[in-house]
Parts: sequence; C-alpha cells; structure tokens
Amino acid sequence: MPLGERGGWERSESRYCGVETDFSDDVPSLLSFNISTGGFDYVLAPLMNPSYRPSLVEGKGSETRVLPVAGSDLVLSPSQWSSHVVGKISSWIDLDSEDEVLRMDSETTLKQEIAWATHLSLQACLLPTPKGTSCANYARCVNQVLQGLTTLQLWLRVPLVKSDGDSMDATSDGLTDSWELWNSFRLLCEHDSKLSVALDVMSTLPSETSLGRWMGESVRAAIISTDSFLTNARGYPCLSKRHQKLITGFFDHAAQVVVSGKPVHNLPKASDSNTEGTQRHPLRSYLDYVAYLFQKMEPLPEQERIELGYRDFLQAPLQPLMDNLEAQTYETFERDTVKYLQYQRAVAKALVDRVPDEKASELTTVLMVVGAGRGPLVRASLLAAEETNRKLKVYAVEKNPNAVVTLHNLVKMEGWEDIVTIISCDMRFWNASEKADILVSELLGSFGDNELSPECLDGAQRFLKPDGISIPSSYTSFIQPVTASKLYNDVKAHKDLAHFETPYVVKLHSVARLAPSQSVFTFTHPNFSAKANNQRYKKLNFNLPSDAGSALVHGFAGYFDSVLYKDVHLGIEPTTATPNMFSWFPIFFPLRKPVEVHPDSPLEVHFWRCCGSSKVWYEWSVSSPTPTPMHNTNGRSYWVGL
Repeated sequence: MPLGERGGWERSESRYCGVETDFSDDVPSLLSFNISTGGFDYVLAPLMNPSYRPSLVEGKGSETRVLPVAGSDLVLSPSQWSSHVVGKISSWIDLDSEDEVLRMDSETTLKQEIAWATHLSLQACLLPTPKGTSCANYARCVNQVLQGLTTLQLWLRVPLVKSDGDSMDATSDGLTDSWELWNSFRLLCEHDSKLSVALDVMSTLPSETSLGRWMGESVRAAIISTDSFLTNARGYPCLSKRHQKLITGFFDHAAQVVVSGKPVHNLPKASDSNTEGTQRHPLRSYLDYVAYLFQKMEPLPEQERIELGYRDFLQAPLQPLMDNLEAQTYETFERDTVKYLQYQRAVAKALVDRVPDEKASELTTVLMVVGAGRGPLVRASLLAAEETNRKLKVYAVEKNPNAVVTLHNLVKMEGWEDIVTIISCDMRFWNASEKADILVSELLGSFGDNELSPECLDGAQRFLKPDGISIPSSYTSFIQPVTASKLYNDVKAHKDLAHFETPYVVKLHSVARLAPSQSVFTFTHPNFSAKANNQRYKKLNFNLPSDAGSALVHGFAGYFDSVLYKDVHLGIEPTTATPNMFSWFPIFFPLRKPVEVHPDSPLEVHFWRCCGSSKVWYEWSVSSPTPTPMHNTNGRSYWVGL
C-alpha cells in the first residue's frame, strides 16, 4: 500500500515503495507474497531466466524456441503488469565486453527483454550498471532502443559513489564518481529524455555538496540495500541522519524507494507475525521504516501546495509594457500581502523623511503610482499615510484601460475621490501637472530589469522633483549555474533554436544549484543623467566547491534583489529572499549545449543587456571550460515595446 497521504497533498510519485526480488517463473505468487503479504507497491523483478544466453540455444531448434521469460503475459492483467512490476534487465549483460560472444549475447538479450517489457505494457525497466569505465556501445544500444519507445521508461542503475581521493571508496570496477559514469552514458544517448537514473544507496555516502548534484538529475528511484540500515535500541532497522536527509530529499523530488537484499536484522520474536497470526514478510520492518520517514515529513505550506502545478513548468515572462494583463493575473499578484506590506513600510519611511512631525498637518506629499494596476499600491500608500499621520495626494497612472475601470470603482467604493486622481495613460507619455515627491512602481520582473523597469522609470522620472524619492530606489539581477535536466529536456523537446534563446519564468524545484549566485546588473533610480544608458555587460566566474565533484550546467537561474527604500528590501535571490512572498518565480536562461564543469576549472560566463531603438534583449554565453554558442533573444517577441 502507498507509504502515506499527507494532509491535503500527496507526494504522488514517491508514495510508492518497491522491493527487489530474484527471478521467479510464478509471477502471481511473487506479487501475492510481496504486495498482498509484504505491503510493497511493486516488485523490481528479472524478466528473463538469468541462465539464458542466446548463443547457447542457437542451432538447437531456435526457430521454435520459447524465451525463458517469467511467465506468460496472461498470468496477470495488463493493469497488474503496468502497476505492480518494474522489469529488471539481466544483470550479466556487458555490451562493452572484449568477448565478442558475450557482447553479442548482451545486445540480443537487451533488445529481447525490452521488447517483452513493451509487450507487457510495463511502465519502466531497470538497466544494469555499466561494466568498467567505458560504456560507449552500451549507450549506443540503449539509444537505439529509446528511439522506439513510447511509454516505457528506462532506469539506469548507478551506485551512489564519490571518492574524495581515497581509493577505498571506489567500486570493484574502479569507479570513483558515479556521476561521471551517468553523465557520459546519458550524453551518448540522443534520446535521453526517456532515460532516468536509479541510484544504489550505499552504507557510506559522499559529501553533502556531491549529493546535491543529483537533485537536478532525473533520479527515478533510490535502491537501498538492507546492509545500509543501522539498528536502533529496540533492534529494528533505521537509517543514519544523513541517509534520512537524502531519502526525504528524494521523496520531495518524486523519486521512489526500492528495498533490496536479505534481512540482516534479528528482530524480536513478537514481530515475526502480524496481527492475523500469519508470517510477516521478512523485509516488512524495512518498509515500515521507509513509511515512517515519509509520514513524518512536514506537510507543504498552503502556498506551496497552490504552486505545485508550477514546479519546473516553463512560462514565458510577462510583458506588461506590450500586453495588457488579465484580471486573473492581477488577482494572483494582489494576493501577495507580504509584497505590499513591504511597499507600505517603504512608503511610510519615505513620508516620515519627507515631512517632519511638526509639519505633518501642513504639508501634503504628492505621490505618483506609475503602473497602478487595479490599485494595490495605491491602497498600500494610503495605509502608510494613515500610519504616519501624513497628508497625501495620489496620482494613479495606468495604461491598461480595463484595469482603469477597476481603479475608478475602487476609488469610489473607498471614498478616495478627494485624494486619488486616476490617469489613464502610458507613464512614458503623460505630462504631469505637478512634480511628485515620491514615485512608486512595481515594474520589476524575475530578473529585476527584464520587464523594462529601467526604461519605464527613465521616462517617468521627468515628473519627479530633483530631491524626489523613487520606490524602488535600486535593484540588482543575479545568476547562478544550475543542473536542471528536466527543464533542459523540456526546452529541447521543441526541437528549435528559438526556445533555447528564450528565458523562462519557472518555479525551480528539481534543480541543483552548483555555486552561489553572483550579481549581474544594477539600476538605480532616480537617474537624472542627460541620456540614460541601460545597456550592460558583465563577465562572471563561478567555482564549484572542491568536494562537489563534476557537474553538468544546463543553464542559469536568474533572480533579483531590490532596495525599496533605505533598509526595506524585496527580492527572490536565495540568500536574501523576502520570506513568504510569491509574486515572482526565478527566471531560467537555458544553454543550447550543456557544459561539464569541474571543481578545479572555473566556469566563465558572459551576460549582456542590449538596447535598440524599439526593444531590449539579452545575450549570454560560456567561454570556459568549454565555449558555447552565443544565445541571443534579439528578434524574439520578448521585451518589445519601447
């Protein structure tokens, strides 16, 4: 049965726990014992008798021979095959063997077993770990197989190993970093979107930074041997703190746990039988512990549950300068009370600085909200004036005629007619009748300047007094290299250049952040230079932690941090992010060709913000350790409308 359901939210994929079994030609009994009696959700079972070798049966009536598979397809219903069996490809195959007979037998058997699994409508098959350090022919054969698959997923079994220079941590094949094996294999597979990894979790784990790389990879399963479990004070199996953290991390990234091996714990006699008096499954205590780890995970906060559908989902950034936003979009942003509380704090501080207490009843501050939308910043500004006992005159400037209708209704409903003047106009072309003391806007995008805030505010600041205050007063964009195999494959699926030259807004989840973020571009307002130049260039160098191991960079996550006024910040940069704010997801800049980086080799990145007469665009590239083509959004329909 599933591991558990969490208060209003199910970790749908990771709820299921499998068990690795030996070959059996009685599949119904195998399922009955492990699922009905044992409580597991599926079996990871060999599809073919392990003694089978094609070369041994050739010439012996091979035309009429029957493959030694684990029973007829009729012994289970199609739904049982699909839901309760993950096929295990024969572990003896070695497609890179120097022994030609073994190599040919391996290729034949691989294709036969995949064909049988497809016939059974299995959802997945587990490929054995490549033998040795070379896997070119293995990857070639798997790539051929992948081209013909529609629904069947392949999981490559890889031991979770990363040596820190100590050969004692290497496998028997001399493997010191399993990620290197996985990376070389999947790079040789052109059709790798159907290829995932199943990690063999050992009793000894690599460093935290090394493990973090896998959170951006397509890890489908964590196979835990019973040898990896410790023993608690009552004699039952348990896992170390580091193993617990790893497994719960996999749960949160939709990976399933598979229990493997023979029982190695001598449990108390009372636990040998269940409540009905029948014999318990020998691995049930291991399953119970995995279920315990799953069930003790904290439920997601309400906002996280709302955003589940946006995890790793690519969206084109909003273009409010070119397009009028819809009511649903406004409503989503207006629910972010944290953001508007920060704006209220910033306006309150600006009002106090602008008007001393002794003149609070005499002076009226002129405040202009440029890009007023449906009025949340107007409300926040008036609340700040009420909080500080300052008199306020507000101009609400909005170009969207549909939002202006809502603004008029809001002003009338709240009785603000004597305080708020609504201007239905593009802020860049409005001629104000008086100068503003404070200019308030929320034109920031996920990358700070990507929704043309610099250009809009440069045009609007002409009606700000020379000593006027802009809220925000500055904002800075940041990027960091990430491993994001799902995002990369989703972009790659479009099979064109345009999508690789498109930045996407995305709620990052299945990503590995490979190095701390670094600042890119900073804009400060007001900017009263004669001719503001918003074109920018930045070269950045990123270094992986020394114990991280190599990693693959699929692109860059972009963030922003802003100073609204003085010490009031607003942003999504991970180290300084405003808590509980959800108005912005990060932005993702993909790379057409992923770049492999190593701890001893810096990643040199170049970013440009380019300005033309009618549009703004970004360009980015990597120059080291491996140069990439220039990525150029010029000519796309992004950030046009100047």
